[in-house]
Amino acid sequence: MPYRWTPAHTTPLPRAMPDADAPDTAAPVMRLDLWPHRSLKGKGFSATIWIMFFGGLIPVVPFIGTIAFWILLIFMMTVLAALWTALRRSDRDRLREEMQIWPDRIRLTHWPAKGAPKTWEANPYWVRLTLHPDHGKVEQYLTLKGGGPEPAREVELGAFLSPEEREKLRDDLAFVLGQLKG
Repeated sequence: MPYRWTPAHTTPLPRAMPDADAPDTAAPVMRLDLWPHRSLKGKGFSATIWIMFFGGLIPVVPFIGTIAFWILLIFMMTVLAALWTALRRSDRDRLREEMQIWPDRIRLTHWPAKGAPKTWEANPYWVRLTLHPDHGKVEQYLTLKGGGPEPAREVELGAFLSPEEREKLRDDLAFVLGQLKG
């Protein structure tokens, strides 16, 4: 699953509400990290680069000792550098989401591939979790809607996950919200 609960979402949450005089920087009782699938991690990236290097040498080796060898080698290394750069760039575009949960509030932060992070906060007691079965192009569209004194704002959660993963996430998050409300 491309998401992780810290601690595990099945861990019982503390019942005590935070002290009103406590600093706002108190650690959350639970955290959820979500990220899109990364097709090439450490070993896969390394293997791809080495396979492309040795595959690129196949047409170059017969020309060793000629001027054509150096020309072909330059082109092969340029292609290899472009592949390296493209794969590293796709890994740097760190699209991800983080949900921090306290007994009295939830904060969802979304880091888009480009631009500034977007933050949403709500009281967990008023949060409504909805899984829309068919929402245009997205199957099993998962949203959170805050309530309470401020105007409610609806935000999406895990849009980059597969429909099955969003269903599982909805079940996990409903369990955690039920613990907070109960």
